[in-house]
Amino acid sequence: MQTFSDLKLTKQIQKAVDALGFEYPTPIQSRSFKVVKSGRDMVGIAQTGTGKTLAYLLPTLDQLSYSDQVDPRILILVPTRELVVQVVEEVKKLVRFKSVHVLGIYGGTNINTQKNALVQGIDVVVATPGRLYDLMLCGALNPKEIKKVIIDEVDVMLDLGFRFQLLNILELLPQKRQNIMFSATMTEDVDIMINEYFINPKKVSIAVSGIPLENIKQSSYEVTNFYTKVNLLTFLLHDKEEFNKVLIFISTKKHADKIFEILEEEFPTEGCVIHSNKTQNYRLRSINQFDSGENRFLVTTDIMARGLDMDTVSHVINFDTPRFPENYMHRIGRTGRAERQGKSILFSTEKELPFKENIELLMNYTIPLVDFPENVTISKELIREERIIIKEHENPHKDVNFEKGAAFHEKSEKNKKVNLGGSYRREIAKKYKKPKTRGDKNYNKKRRRK
Repeated sequence: MQTFSDLKLTKQIQKAVDALGFEYPTPIQSRSFKVVKSGRDMVGIAQTGTGKTLAYLLPTLDQLSYSDQVDPRILILVPTRELVVQVVEEVKKLVRFKSVHVLGIYGGTNINTQKNALVQGIDVVVATPGRLYDLMLCGALNPKEIKKVIIDEVDVMLDLGFRFQLLNILELLPQKRQNIMFSATMTEDVDIMINEYFINPKKVSIAVSGIPLENIKQSSYEVTNFYTKVNLLTFLLHDKEEFNKVLIFISTKKHADKIFEILEEEFPTEGCVIHSNKTQNYRLRSINQFDSGENRFLVTTDIMARGLDMDTVSHVINFDTPRFPENYMHRIGRTGRAERQGKSILFSTEKELPFKENIELLMNYTIPLVDFPENVTISKELIREERIIIKEHENPHKDVNFEKGAAFHEKSEKNKKVNLGGSYRREIAKKYKKPKTRGDKNYNKKRRRK
């Protein structure tokens, strides 16, 4: 079996790899190493959790020699702020015995601080497309010395709406450069980008995204409704020895907040929540607390489903069944990493069963169904999305079962009156009844006959 020492790394990088305790490269790491070092454009397709980050960092940093120039030479683009922070940390670990300066760039922080850091001189920039594009447009970041461009999780970037910034960044970069792209899925949009900006790229594919990881034990529950899911989730989390480090995935920010509030009452100070509406400091603090074991469970949306590497996640619980099968694969990929054993649990209502079937079709694997626990209460309470909507005949857009919020109040008697038009018109109509038409010739004839 190939080891990292067989890759003939430089002494500084090999020393850092040894200090990290890495011995054997994963398939995507060993197969990508020579391609990246050759300078040829490359497209890497590998399932989440297979070590893509190290696959592009190791050969790139191994080739990076000392330079006193100010402008960056390596650009790494990732979709989320959390990934920027994580990749920057990985770079620092690998260059601890080299003189390499790295900077993380993302939105939600002071742009002037990032401008000042760029002036001091940076070798490697790790950035989200939005803030990077802003810095390039204002001239704070000069791209003329960039030799390698690495785009990680490119399919997520396109899904998050970064197409405009990403394409414009590629247009502003030097034409003579090496392009490296990594993704878990190959979509039509990704394929178009490769054909437009890559020159005869070498494709390195390790495992199809739809194939389940062998070291993840999957199971599923059929659940009647939202609040029954909450009861089942609470029941499972009471087993603290088994469920010692749990990621709970939920599709919407609204439901993530609601479930966290319920769990916080049942398990005070044991959990945290992350979604895109939370501030950057809050998100990073929550990740660190969960990763260090200070918090036992983390409630999150799909923002955490891609790229982030966390140690020893015991369970991934899919509170809802994702509409897109690939999202399920990215979610469960947060556990069972680095050849450890992991567990994944899926909750599905009757309406979500078609989504589950699509997941099983993609994986070519039937997720085992577990009997619903007798001790869990089946709730009759329904959320708005689960209720049968009764609409008024004359007002089909009005939901009769609309859930009244705390600010709702009945109209006053004055405002309940129906608008019948101006009072003057009503009074005139009562007094004169039907108005006579001056041009009515028949009416005039009738008057003469009388």
